[in-house]
Amino acid sequence: MNLNKAIIIGNVTQDPEVRTTPGGTQVANFTVATNRTWNDRSSGERQSKAEFHNVVAWSRLAEIIGQYVKRGTLIMIE
Repeated sequence: MNLNKAIIIGNVTQDPEVRTTPGGTQVANFTVATNRTWNDRSSGERQSKAEFHNVVAWSRLAEIIGQYVKRGTLIMIE
């Protein structure tokens, strides 16, 4: 058995875009920003880098995201 699992904890960058497919299924698209902070070995300065993750949710989860998630919301996706 194989397992590939990701957990993303970050802030939503824009209000989710919720739309309905021709078949009637709702889809929510949004982006989550995660930040990584570390100390540079050579200079000792604190460094920071942001990564952006595109997320797509379907059906009932898309409805819930459309109701409760807004720009700046801290969210965990597993």
